[in-house]
Amino acid sequence: MTPDTVQTPPELGNQYDTDRVLRSYLRRVLPDDVHAAVRPGLRAMGDRAGHDLYELQQSTLREEPMLTQWGPWGDRVDRIEVTEVWKRAEEIAAKEGVVATAYEQTHGRHSRVHQMALAYLFIPSTDMYGCPLAMTDGAARTLLDRGRESLVEAAVPHFTARDPASFWTAGQWMTEVSGGSDVSNTRTTARPTDGEAWRLYGRKWFTSAITANVALALARPDDNPPGSKGVALFYVPIREGNALADGIYVNRLKDKLGTRKLPTAELTLDGATAYPVTDELRHGTRAIAPMLTVTRTWNAVTAAAYLRRGVALARDYARKRTAFGNALLDQPLHQKTLADLQAQLEGMVHLAFRVAELLGHQEADMASEADRALLRLLTPIAKLTTARQAVSGTSEVVEAFGGGGYIEDTGVPPLLRDAQVLPIWEGTTNVLALDLLRTLGREEDALSPLHDEFKRCHAAVDVPALEEVTQTALEAFRETTAWLRRAREHEGAAVEAGARVVALRLGHALERAYTARHAQWALRTEQDARSAAAAERLAKRPLPRLPDPAAPSTAALAHDAPSPALLDRYSSSAPAAS
Repeated sequence: MTPDTVQTPPELGNQYDTDRVLRSYLRRVLPDDVHAAVRPGLRAMGDRAGHDLYELQQSTLREEPMLTQWGPWGDRVDRIEVTEVWKRAEEIAAKEGVVATAYEQTHGRHSRVHQMALAYLFIPSTDMYGCPLAMTDGAARTLLDRGRESLVEAAVPHFTARDPASFWTAGQWMTEVSGGSDVSNTRTTARPTDGEAWRLYGRKWFTSAITANVALALARPDDNPPGSKGVALFYVPIREGNALADGIYVNRLKDKLGTRKLPTAELTLDGATAYPVTDELRHGTRAIAPMLTVTRTWNAVTAAAYLRRGVALARDYARKRTAFGNALLDQPLHQKTLADLQAQLEGMVHLAFRVAELLGHQEADMASEADRALLRLLTPIAKLTTARQAVSGTSEVVEAFGGGGYIEDTGVPPLLRDAQVLPIWEGTTNVLALDLLRTLGREEDALSPLHDEFKRCHAAVDVPALEEVTQTALEAFRETTAWLRRAREHEGAAVEAGARVVALRLGHALERAYTARHAQWALRTEQDARSAAAAERLAKRPLPRLPDPAAPSTAALAHDAPSPALLDRYSSSAPAAS
């Protein structure tokens, strides 16, 4: 009997050495001495990501965290056992400074780019261990920018430690059933004690990485007013030795679509000890602004990292898989699919890392006011754009494997499931689009930092094909700003209803401009035209279509209810019945 043909599984190899886009980008933006200094560490991380960590990840696909609520003699223990990948990831993250690099400031304003490059290589092989690292990073930034000195001294050295025995992670306890993204509805209450400590009471419905050491939590002091101004930010010690601190109870671990290796818990707080982060026991949502900038940057970099992992696997598989007499990689239609994914990836990398650049400038106190304004605009744009692209891109990756992409044992399906968290975590697409509108306000010049960015990209290119790409990006920006002006002349609902399209158009246009700018450098310095081809491919994709500001209200269809005004609109424009 003739044995069946066995498909050869895809392999990765060193994820730094094989990532042309990352290596080229770093060579462009980092000074030669910085680039030479960081390259060995990035190469070592790329080797781990493509070999040991990836192999461990593939061998433990079925493992998930486990909650034991009760001990053998009836005592409440709420003990959580994480997976082998998470245990290994925590050790590596500490030793390699995946959080610490940003705060050690060894390379000044370039430290954020260095850190995000480490994270980009690390995250896809660690079952979303980037989530607790992002929250730890955000907590460190929040305490340094807004926190009391006693909390900075107690926690930040642990957040930025390179010794695994001293390293702490932090969680975020914001989400409640009553509010979701609307944290102004926080119902967790805070009551003072005789000392500096407070006690928290309430139910936190969705708390990621409950295995962290501490958390930043929103709660409302008893006498505070309703709404966001009455919410305060608290620092909560989670653990006492190996056990949960008194007053913290794990109701359950969430049964999620993806990120299943990440222990996400629903908690009851019944007198949990907490300390105010700021002297002002109000406006907690303002206090978490530094955290959101950091975690949304991580979100954008993670989105690019996940698509990069999918493309790397799909390309290697296409080299080995034979279909219709030829390697899959030699089939023109499959080549086009992979080329489209690669172009999308390049745009995502340049958009996400541009935010990291600006954040690094700000943290090194080297950012101009224009830089800071640009960072405020780019952060929500990059987060929402790349997050949605990660979902569509990893879906295409699953399909690129055919049936194998749908089989759990291959390790391909978790890429899509895990990517789906990215448009939700740290604000949905709609929430981020509204954040952008709030940042813009009604000032005519609020978009000028973006306008300047598009013009800089256009001025940086001189190859005609790339000039055309940046010109179309600049025109898309101008069309979008013109639409905003027209929409503001109508009811306020018109601007809000179009917010998602506005943000996505700006995000996609920026990806074109950034990719073209890099492509010009790559042509001149590396004699490599692949980024130029990616930029042209991006420019041929249709942008999201701007709605007519005077179009019928969406309310009738959203509520699925009759609307006399809508009926009148169509009746008045229809020819008379014969």
